[in-house]
Amino acid sequence: MKITEQIKEPILREMELFETKFHDAMASKVALLNRITYYIVNRKGKQMRPMFVFLSAKMVSGGTVNERTYRGASVIELIHTATLVHDDVVDDSNRRRGFFSINALWKNKIAVLVGDYLLSKGLLLSIDNGDFDLLRIISVAVREMSEGELLQIEKARRLDITEDVYYDIIRQKTATLIAACCALGAQSVIEDAATVEDMRYFGELIGMAFQIKDDLFDYTDEAIGKPTGIDIKEQKMTLPLIHVLNNCTAKEKSWLINSIKNHNKDKKRVKEVIAFVKDHHGLSYAENKMEEFQQKALRILDKFDDSTYKEALIVMVNYVIERKK
Repeated sequence: MKITEQIKEPILREMELFETKFHDAMASKVALLNRITYYIVNRKGKQMRPMFVFLSAKMVSGGTVNERTYRGASVIELIHTATLVHDDVVDDSNRRRGFFSINALWKNKIAVLVGDYLLSKGLLLSIDNGDFDLLRIISVAVREMSEGELLQIEKARRLDITEDVYYDIIRQKTATLIAACCALGAQSVIEDAATVEDMRYFGELIGMAFQIKDDLFDYTDEAIGKPTGIDIKEQKMTLPLIHVLNNCTAKEKSWLINSIKNHNKDKKRVKEVIAFVKDHHGLSYAENKMEEFQQKALRILDKFDDSTYKEALIVMVNYVIERKK
């Protein structure tokens, strides 16, 4: 059994029902919109976000979910999809998960409008049902994701960012949405602020580990869906690189920064940068940090009774740092 199937096993019924509800939540009277949303729904990824929502809800409640849980999962997925559609426009990207992006097929103007539509559908789904507590969790996540992206753009111009700033960026950019999924799943079924906060922090820790794993992919030779060195070519600051920049000589630092700023299209130079980062323990340092986040996340799960849902979340935590793409 594939890992993702193993994780999905205890929430199989919920995930099937969610598919239907999510599809219904996207419906519109405009034929063009329905064509585009049909295209989106049929090219979905691993669906990690709704899985986090349902597993968190079932673990903290002893196995129950309700309509709020389904709505929460739909809202998260609607808003997440909206951000992806907008991201592809911002990045001028023609591909998403191996398929053409919305802007590649229908142009930027339509893609931006589709993103706006999905965002409004998500907000209305919560408002129409009085799920203001869930909407607050999601809205905070969207604000933080925007701030994280802008913080990264601001800091990318200067390649000497600290590790703390890097953590701020990835916490907002990546971890906050997974944190929202776990908090929202718990909030939908219980009224215990401490448990909801535990689940939010659990999701944040997994998100941090997830992003560091992504950083490490930039230095591997395996085929993982993104070419080796792509972050260096795009001048993105990753943890292995930040650690080495902050722990090498002034001369080496100057060479690294010059390579990334002025020679990032030179394949030979990019390979030299990758080799330098590896030789100066950038990868092993990042791997250790990733495992620290993983262990902290697992310790939070120790607070909960054993169940198939808890087991699936443990598998999910380990999958995040062991995945090959």
